[in-house]
Amino acid sequence: MPTFSIITITYNAEKYLERTILSIKNQDSRDFEFILIDGKSKDTTIKIAENHKDIFSKIISEPDKGLYDAMNKGLQNATGDFVWFVNAGDEIADNQAISKIKKLITEKTDVLFGEAYFVDEVGKIIGLRSELTPHKIIEKLKWQDMKYGMLVCHQSFIARRNIAPFYDISNFSADLDWEIECLKRSRKTVFLDFIVSKYLVGGVSNQQLKRSLLDRFKVIKKHYGFWTTIFVHLVILFRGILKIIKKRGKYW
Repeated sequence: MPTFSIITITYNAEKYLERTILSIKNQDSRDFEFILIDGKSKDTTIKIAENHKDIFSKIISEPDKGLYDAMNKGLQNATGDFVWFVNAGDEIADNQAISKIKKLITEKTDVLFGEAYFVDEVGKIIGLRSELTPHKIIEKLKWQDMKYGMLVCHQSFIARRNIAPFYDISNFSADLDWEIECLKRSRKTVFLDFIVSKYLVGGVSNQQLKRSLLDRFKVIKKHYGFWTTIFVHLVILFRGILKIIKKRGKYW
């Protein structure tokens, strides 16, 4: 059985998929399976994947109910000890990442996490996530730390498959909920002291920002209670305004 199930979600991703595939193909360890879950793309996404079919364990292309439904399909098809989502346009940042991570895994290790670069549409690095956003990496991360938002980029968060829940497909902040649930169930959480992933900015949460913010409120309320959630959002609002002022009208 492979140590990792690397899962990539696509829909009309012909502009981005190649670099995602190559970042996985260039890993110096092959102790993984690579699963593509596609939402029945109308462009050349599947053709690009088939050009690299030697690296894929499964290529599934069929209609779905959105990103998180597709990610649930990925979980259902995974057989590795750990699941790792690296979606179209995202990349594994280090060609030795899998080898490095394997050395840190023990019987009790359930979650591994690290830093991420933000990249633009052509894959150019914009900067380090923790420097461009208020979300600072906490090396001794606990689920309680996540009440102020998504401290860890989803592409840099790797969870043991048997503790990973399905995503709530009705919630645009389901990735935050998923990370919190994994951390709650984790026996041992390990910080990775290298850049784990490159994240393509402008995903579903950014495209549907108002809905995502409302859904984030629901997630934080679910895990931390109503009054804590009110306080947290006041802090987040103040922090965001301060950052925009410092950046002269820009968030990052």
